[in-house]
Parts: sequence; structure tokens; C-alpha cells
Amino acid sequence: QVQLVESGGGVVEAGGSLRLSCAASRSAFRINAIAWYRQTPGRQREPVAVMHSLGSTTYADAVKGRFTISRDNAKNTVYLQMNSLKPEDTAVYYCKADVAFRGDYWGQGTQVTVSS
Repeated sequence: QVQLVESGGGVVEAGGSLRLSCAASRSAFRINAIAWYRQTPGRQREPVAVMHSLGSTTYADAVKGRFTISRDNAKNTVYLQMNSLKPEDTAVYYCKADVAFRGDYWGQGTQVTVSS
């Protein structure tokens, strides 16, 4: 089983920055990808950014050019650097690990609030 712990959320003014962290426990199976998702009340959880095992990345159109996903293999941690934040970025942010032969694991989420 993989445990994921997110941190770094908070309240920031529009135009500001935050960096989210997702610390993953060690896995006996390969982690194919770790992704950041976000969810607002009444809406489905949506993908924001994905870091694949070989290092390639994918971003949602709404965050391209503003958000950057990265990882520190030594710390088993994936980061989401969020710049030029907008009020519409307000959401609970979750990280998800796609673990080979085991499926998806989710963290508990961290709240990001961007004030206008």
C-alpha cells in the first residue's frame, strides 16, 4: 500500500505563488505516475498535472505556463509549483499515485484558496 501526504496549501492573493508537496511512502511496486488533481464543491475532480515514471509531464490547458510539476527522487516527493494564481484555481488539491498491479492511491487533499 502506498501512502500519500500532501502539504503546502493555504490562502494567497491573486498573482501569488504556492508550492504543494506530495510525499509518498516507499512502494514495493513501480509507481507509473503521480498526478495532481483538484476539486471544487459540486464538480468532479479534474487532473491538473502528471509526472510519468520516465519524467515526462502533462498539464491541463488551464494551468499550462503557470504550474510546474517536479519530483525529488531522494525524498520520494512530487511538487506542484503554482505561479500567477487566479481565483479560479481555488480548490482542494489531491495527489494520486498510479501503482503497477495495485491501482490508484489518493492523498487526503490540501486546500488552496486564491483571493481576488
